[in-house]
Amino acid sequence: MLVHYNENGGFVADEKYIQFVSNYDDWVAIRKLKIEPATDPRTVMEFLAGLNTSVDSKVEANLRKIVKLEKVDAAIAELGLGKKDVAKALEEVASRKVGAAIKEITEIPELQKNEQKEIAGFCKVYAMRKAMKACGLQVDYSEIEIPGMKRTMRQKT
Repeated sequence: MLVHYNENGGFVADEKYIQFVSNYDDWVAIRKLKIEPATDPRTVMEFLAGLNTSVDSKVEANLRKIVKLEKVDAAIAELGLGKKDVAKALEEVASRKVGAAIKEITEIPELQKNEQKEIAGFCKVYAMRKAMKACGLQVDYSEIEIPGMKRTMRQKT
């Protein structure tokens, strides 16, 4: 449980909430959801899905600062995946072609081997998500049509 100050300056330890704060480059966000006995679980799900969307986009943006994801994009695009190609996508993402693209972009001399392996793991997840999206699959919660989320997304643009 998190202890914080209330509006009168006193400590409050019995409130339950989810809080997210970001102040990083162009990503400034403060999101807080107070959880009360009457809070609908859907409200919590929608709140967390919104955080997930924001976090995932920043993971990808920061990964692009380290490696050339365009090479993974090109390798996935060459596969020509469509809606009926899920099995092919699973097979091909683990294939030598996509693996070679990932290996090429993660062999960064400034990084130690274990760091290169970590970045390669992020790239593999990126490649799988990209391939599954090419097959028309929903791979994260941001793709679910949530009426409240649409309002939030419109306000940001």
